[in-house]
Amino acid sequence: MILRILLILAFALPLLADGPADNKPDNVRPVPRPGAPLAPAVRAELEQGIATLGDEIDGLRTQLKGKASLLALLPDVQIFHNAVRYAVQYNEIFNATNEAPAARALLKQGLERARELREGNPSWIASTGLVVRGYVSRLDGSVQPYGLVVPASFHPSTAHRFRVDFWFHGRGEELSELNFLRERLRSLGEFTPRDTIVLHTYGRYCNGQKFAGEVDAFEALDSVRRNYPVDEKRLVVRGLSLGGAACWHMAVHYAGLWAAAAPGAGFSETADFLKVFQKEAVKPTWYEQKLWHWYDATDYALNLFDCPTVAYSGEIDNQKQAADMMAKAASAEGIQLVHIIGPQTPHRYHPQAREEINRRIDSIVGLGKNLTPRTVRFTTWTLRYNQMNWVTLDGLDQHWERARVDAELLEANNAAELTTKNVSALTLSFQPGQCPLDVVKAPTLRIDGQKISANPVLSDRSWSVHLRKEKGKWKLSPGEVNELAKRHGLQGPIDDAFLDSFLVVRPSGKSANDRVEKWVQSEMAHATNEWRRQFRGEARVKDDSAVTDEDIAAHNLILWGDAASNKLLGRIVDKLPLKWDGATVAIGDKSFAADHHVPLMVYPNPHNPKKYVVLNSGFTFREYDYLNNARQVAKLPDYAIVDINVPVSSRGPGGIARAGFFGERWEVRQQTN
Repeated sequence: MILRILLILAFALPLLADGPADNKPDNVRPVPRPGAPLAPAVRAELEQGIATLGDEIDGLRTQLKGKASLLALLPDVQIFHNAVRYAVQYNEIFNATNEAPAARALLKQGLERARELREGNPSWIASTGLVVRGYVSRLDGSVQPYGLVVPASFHPSTAHRFRVDFWFHGRGEELSELNFLRERLRSLGEFTPRDTIVLHTYGRYCNGQKFAGEVDAFEALDSVRRNYPVDEKRLVVRGLSLGGAACWHMAVHYAGLWAAAAPGAGFSETADFLKVFQKEAVKPTWYEQKLWHWYDATDYALNLFDCPTVAYSGEIDNQKQAADMMAKAASAEGIQLVHIIGPQTPHRYHPQAREEINRRIDSIVGLGKNLTPRTVRFTTWTLRYNQMNWVTLDGLDQHWERARVDAELLEANNAAELTTKNVSALTLSFQPGQCPLDVVKAPTLRIDGQKISANPVLSDRSWSVHLRKEKGKWKLSPGEVNELAKRHGLQGPIDDAFLDSFLVVRPSGKSANDRVEKWVQSEMAHATNEWRRQFRGEARVKDDSAVTDEDIAAHNLILWGDAASNKLLGRIVDKLPLKWDGATVAIGDKSFAADHHVPLMVYPNPHNPKKYVVLNSGFTFREYDYLNNARQVAKLPDYAIVDINVPVSSRGPGGIARAGFFGERWEVRQQTN
């Protein structure tokens, strides 16, 4: 019995790293922690190696001009340079005994790949087994790494399309790019199904594939698609611990994409997990509580109707709570969750449970995903997640309230039947060859009790129909309406602007208020520094005077300063739903003194309404929230007014004097909370 208790404690101890000791906002340890000192000779050696590989990369950019296929492989070299450069430059070598030799090995491998690329013979593109590769992210132009286990059956000339299993890693506060590549070059990982490409995402460090980590999953998959033959019917998501949380998130928010999901442990929602695991007294503001609907997987449990799922927990793992919560939420929707439990097992896989999970997942994936299911069940709380198979939501009656669509194809009646809740516009869309309805007779739509005659299915069996609700009645629509309205990728809140290409715009002038200017400079530095630390990219930054029309067309603009200090902000401030002059700051019906209040906001750019502008904010969770991944959720809604008399803290940029969400037409709503 004593031995058993000791074993349980041994497995539990690593979990305490983000346990109750991390519930003190005034005493927050840094994540990642500062690295260990490097001996001067080792530092000099690594810096020389970084410079040498950097020169090789610069030379390749010139030498490979006009050779697009080879130039596209340059990120596969850059990942080695970045991994060592970041570790040395930003003091992120945590154990010099292990990591300094790994850094040397990565530089050597980078130089070898550079040589092969220069000679036009990149051998790694045909390699099997453990392979690391990279891509250029649209978010910030950074090069991001990912790892692969490529099956022995792969050959560049093969016509066979491969199943792809994502593996999402666990929490690792020391998971620098260097340590990620080091691990991905020596370990096959938890699962290596036969004849399968296993994709190990870096996920932009330690965020459970949320925010930029979410984008990373799809950018890495796109890179794999460009380089390997992928079977789109056989995509699987898997993970344990923080990776299990990532799997829950990806499974329910993108359920229509996967053949199967296999989450293990982790967390599936914020409030109860923090109470159980973190022993935290959770006291959210009203808008924080609404924003939990962004990432709480329990709120989207209905979507498992479209994603076969096999959950796993160890019987004595306190993170079993995640699957228990999901089972309860799924049961409320009539779905009985398969939950494999490892007997008397802490935070790891039990061998027999592993075999059973593999048996079930392999059986599911062997059949392949049905790309055109006859029935769709879909729920969401935001247009950030707006699609399930052939149903796409284009508008909501109100964001952050539950929306739902139940849709069914009735082939015998040549009809589609839908019921909706909190939906104002939607599209039904079938790609060529996918629509099972009659190509001779126009289909009938029955939606919320209304009967509508739709446009016909085309001869290639593609079909698309747009519907919009006007004054409570559904009507056929030509498609996207050219009006200011919340839509997918343009629906807020502030953090959403960092899920697409963004440009930080630095003020070149002087603020109207010295205190505001000091706060702006400090918070701008904090935002760019923390983007690198938490999302592992070096943000694009330009002075306001250097921003071009091309920049405005390509990026969400993150504007810092006020109308006096930032030229771009000065040009649009009168087109935003706020009043901000030398005396007052106001949104809606309340005004605040401008000498110690600053507005934060996300809004469609008046000069390019297909992109955002953000005022005076980076992503909105802060140092306290890094300590447990369940806290890493948006902390501010579409707008806020910050009282800078209240000191900046590990939880906020000052005091929040007012905050709220814009309406579905980006209007200021009467605030009731």
